[in-house]
Amino acid sequence: MTEPRKTANAGAAPVIPLFEFPQFDLPKFDLPKFDLPKFDLPKFELPKFELPAELRAIAEQGIAQVKAAYERAKAAAEQATGVLEHSYAAASEGAAEYNRQVVDAARANANAGFDYAIALLAVKSPTDVVEVSTAHARERFQALAEQAKVLGALVQKLAAETSEPIQTGVTKAFQNAA
Repeated sequence: MTEPRKTANAGAAPVIPLFEFPQFDLPKFDLPKFDLPKFDLPKFELPKFELPAELRAIAEQGIAQVKAAYERAKAAAEQATGVLEHSYAAASEGAAEYNRQVVDAARANANAGFDYAIALLAVKSPTDVVEVSTAHARERFQALAEQAKVLGALVQKLAAETSEPIQTGVTKAFQNAA
């Protein structure tokens, strides 16, 4: 038998082969090479075709009109893209302002919750708990109504600031293209 093979894992049990694998010497085998048949394409002589001058002038005029329409459409698309980029920037700034307002409202609500908890710790009787809770609930409902009003007005303002340039700019861009 042969010696056990050494493995990379020193702590593992040695591997003992059950039998030896035979070694074969195979001659190198080359595939035969074949030449592909070559085909020559027949050459066709096309007749010389010449347009009359009037037809050529009409074709050139049509090409000029297509080029002009393409340039107008390209300019309109670039203008519309600029308007959309400006509106996107305005929407991004507006979203950031909205997020600031939401964070401020959340901070105010959290502070009010802590103030309420501190006020509850200072009460002496169950009637005081009811009074403190009622006052806190009234203040929170008023604050939430005010926060909702501010956020709603901000959303309306943002919608107007974002959509107005799009409406006017895109309309103007496509009128120029027409």
